[in-house]
Amino acid sequence: MSQTHMALIDDLEAEVAALDAVLADRDDVAWMTQTPAPGWSVADQVVHLIIFDERCKWGIADPDRFARDLESIRTSGGFAAIESGYVSLGPAQLRATWIDGAVELRDAGRRADPKARCQWYGPSMSATSMLTARLMETWAHGYDICDALGVTPVATDRLRHVAHIGVNARAFAYAANKMTMPDVPVRVELRGPSGETWTWGPEADNVVRGDALGFCLAATQRRHVSDCGLETTGDAAHEWMSIVQAFAGPPGEGRQPGQFG
Repeated sequence: MSQTHMALIDDLEAEVAALDAVLADRDDVAWMTQTPAPGWSVADQVVHLIIFDERCKWGIADPDRFARDLESIRTSGGFAAIESGYVSLGPAQLRATWIDGAVELRDAGRRADPKARCQWYGPSMSATSMLTARLMETWAHGYDICDALGVTPVATDRLRHVAHIGVNARAFAYAANKMTMPDVPVRVELRGPSGETWTWGPEADNVVRGDALGFCLAATQRRHVSDCGLETTGDAAHEWMSIVQAFAGPPGEGRQPGQFG
């Protein structure tokens, strides 16, 4: 088994543990607190993680189950119908369900061939890419939860996984916004929380520079890009940062400039 793959799973475990520490001992009122994502409470954010962790596990380890579920989603009310099944669960049950599912997902990841193609809601992905996406989602939805509960998350070098997705999703961000990506390379240079410099791409005229946290917040649209302290050089770099998006699906509403002071 690839050491890189196993290290990723360890980082996913740590990301789950960090968010679980925020949720521990929170009362029902806290779980009903609205997050910066319009219409999403803390509980809604956890339900989202439960649902997609489970489907990622199926995509990796049980493709037939994933295919049956996908057909059911298409014919039986979509994800809203799935989410409604969790309405009756209280915070303790939701937390336990999420943690148990996260353990099962990591176990499936440890047994998987890192390069095996896994089913998902679009092109298939490697098991490693699937798990990297789950870490990104856990961090991003966890950030919403922390914002709602007045907690400042500790930035760690696990952000490198989130940044990696954001960089590699440049073409997707253009496609999602129905724009043509210029045939121009953009180099990304980020300062990780431990002080290391992370880079992507060759030396180029177009460059994005800044803290890894700022880039990750912009790419997951947890902060408006103008509040993320990023420096862009060149038109292509500036344009990309205006639509940067690390997550699948249509462009989100994002956040407003100055929303978080």
